Amino acid sequence: MTSDQEIYLWTTRNRLTIADLLASLDGAGWDAPTLCSGWTVRHLAAHLTQHVFVGFGRFFLTALRYRGDTDRTVDHFARRLARKPPAQLVALLREHASDRVNPARVGPFGPFAETCVHLRDMARPLGLTADVPVEHWRALLDYLASPAAAPALAPAGRLSGLTLTATDTDWTTGHGPEVHGPVEALAMAAAGRSAAIADLRGPGLPVLAGRLTSR
Repeated sequence: MTSDQEIYLWTTRNRLTIADLLASLDGAGWDAPTLCSGWTVRHLAAHLTQHVFVGFGRFFLTALRYRGDTDRTVDHFARRLARKPPAQLVALLREHASDRVNPARVGPFGPFAETCVHLRDMARPLGLTADVPVEHWRALLDYLASPAAAPALAPAGRLSGLTLTATDTDWTTGHGPEVHGPVEALAMAAAGRSAAIADLRGPGLPVLAGRLTSR
């Protein structure tokens, strides 16, 4: 298992990669849709700065307004922070790239998972190749396929009864019908992104696809 210290360092690297991607976009790019339903690149960039402005206390109090609905609370803050100019959001990501965030229930893997998945949430619809290193995907898949995975990242049962096998690196896990493909696509599907299904193959694919579309 990858150590917390290494995960912190990888999260820093990924935040800087995301900042570089954002800095390369024009206005249309910032307004482009992402794989996060209802969010543009601007919303997603803002979300990645949430930890800078919103502590646990403020998040908890705001969540009370939404009757404990975490998704609506996160959306609330993303839309408020998205009012900031793009250049400021990029600067914030760079300035706080090395922040060590350790949320309850998910720990350092929560922010790390966000940097991996959200980078591709932006890049995939834009047709861009920006990506994290393959070892990041392997570590994330190890986590998502484990009993320790937080339900918010990989709900229980999503990967049950399936064998996942990467075709571009030495990684496999599970038992049952196989789903195989690029490690990035496997991780994105494990994280709930149905767009990644098109890049995967194998007899277990209909099962996995059904679990993603039934949510």
